[in-house]
Amino acid sequence: MLRLFDTATRSLRPLEADDGAPVRLYVCGITPYDGGHLGHAFTYHTFDLLTRRLRSLGHPVRSVRNVTDVDDDMMRVSAARGIPWQELAEQVVGDFDRDMAAIDILPVDAEPRASRHVPAMIDWISRLVAAGFAYEAGGWVYFEVARLPAYGDLSGLSPEAMVQLSRERGADPADPRKRAPLDFVLWQPSLTGEPSWASPWGDGRPGWHIECSVLSTQELGTPIDVHGGGTDLVFPHHESEIAQAAGAGISPYVRLWVHVAMVGYQGEKMSKSIGNLVFVRQLLERVPAATVRLLLAGHHHRAAWEYTDRDLEAADARRLRYASAARAGATLNRGEAEGWRASFIERIDDDLDAPGALGVIDRLSLRLTSGGPSGGQVEGSVLLSQLLDLLGAASSVI
Repeated sequence: MLRLFDTATRSLRPLEADDGAPVRLYVCGITPYDGGHLGHAFTYHTFDLLTRRLRSLGHPVRSVRNVTDVDDDMMRVSAARGIPWQELAEQVVGDFDRDMAAIDILPVDAEPRASRHVPAMIDWISRLVAAGFAYEAGGWVYFEVARLPAYGDLSGLSPEAMVQLSRERGADPADPRKRAPLDFVLWQPSLTGEPSWASPWGDGRPGWHIECSVLSTQELGTPIDVHGGGTDLVFPHHESEIAQAAGAGISPYVRLWVHVAMVGYQGEKMSKSIGNLVFVRQLLERVPAATVRLLLAGHHHRAAWEYTDRDLEAADARRLRYASAARAGATLNRGEAEGWRASFIERIDDDLDAPGALGVIDRLSLRLTSGGPSGGQVEGSVLLSQLLDLLGAASSVI
């Protein structure tokens, strides 16, 4: 049985799909003002691995990855570059999708853009106001966190830690319009040159958190089977999504929360704001796509790691070993082949343990090149290809 670590309960839990219904996956997407970097790739590789495993089990999957094209950072970058925000989004989303396709990330079923769903966001905010979970102040609308005692349960942070982290991640706990420091923005007036929509509270644009609540439920309904993204989204983003759903009377909103650890580079978290980015397209100038996927699969999705060129070189050496094993021409009897497959699947089904799965392939490759018993019914190269395909790493190996 496939089990995933659930951030909300801090435990491994089985992913149990409704009979006959697609498994509903939602992963928070990019803010489109720069290309796809290795941190993005690690997150979407993880959800791609989940999608591939579910489909191998015969489960239909509906996967959604949003585009946050209405956002403070989008407005800042488009103004700095002198490019309309729509044009910037169109360019970056196209580049990003090509980058992900180039490393064999399966296409998602829907990639909704926040800017195309603002009326639904206004409706949701209106429901929160009517229910007493939100309030208007000078054209701004805030969610009143005091109305939801469970706020903070997902992250497990103290109120003091949440205030500090919200400040670090762009909120203003000292905003005088707020009733409390942790209240968060649902609607805000637009500045000159920013996109603007008419609303009951004046012309403006939605806050970040309401965008994913609306996009996820519009595309998937509820409950969403798996919702996730990077660990930097646990608070405040996903914590606030849960609050917005609860305020709107949606329960359960999400069954399992899956979060992917951060990738570092040069001693810091890989981040657009810092500028220490390693772009996927830069790596593909040096190595094949399979090497990038093996690089990502070499790290468990819940363990933070630091990218180095040595790590990339080791992943490429692994690819070459696998290619050599595939060319060896060895065959296995069915029992032995099924044993290798079972060992591999056991690792994948245990919280998507990709490094453990690679360890199985390492041992299989050694077996195929060692000159052991042959004359079996299963070609070693076929088995190797099937296992690597579940990791999205079969191209340019077999």
